[in-house]
Amino acid sequence: MKSSLSPVLIIAVSFALGGAYVGYKHHSAKPASEAAAATTPKPSPLFEQLLPDAAGIPHKLSQWQGKPLVVNFWATWCAPCVEEMPELSALQAELSTKGAQIIGIGIDTADNIENFAGKYKIAYPLYVAGTNGIELSRQLGNKNGGLPFTVLFDQNGIPVKTYLGRLQMDQLRSDLTKL
Repeated sequence: MKSSLSPVLIIAVSFALGGAYVGYKHHSAKPASEAAAATTPKPSPLFEQLLPDAAGIPHKLSQWQGKPLVVNFWATWCAPCVEEMPELSALQAELSTKGAQIIGIGIDTADNIENFAGKYKIAYPLYVAGTNGIELSRQLGNKNGGLPFTVLFDQNGIPVKTYLGRLQMDQLRSDLTKL
């Protein structure tokens, strides 16, 4: 009996040591850079975009990283979009001293946006995305592709809140204050 127990005991101890080693390796702390990379959100794909303004001049949206940003997807044919634009312009005037920025991304033609911008005094940059803007808004959480759609980004380029439909400016101001 003693001789048959010895091989079983050796095998059991071997498995126990092997399991302990695998568990140690699997649950041991990772270097800080790996751990940080795994948990740190990455900036939005929005900042990889190159979009023209109403005059047709292309701009890198990465220029807006480093400060809180309100991105409003809109169209000239969208009544709630047009209604909130004067309020967004007034808010931009307030934000300019606080380091935050509003931009508009038009789901429309360049001509329509240029005519609109000339007719109304919009105090923030307007960019032309055409129908591709709907897909970009979907990537940012606009599942149904409805307008207006607004995304609030923190200074690191991370989306922190989305709004579908006409904005409630008091709520947006409150959310901006938290940043």
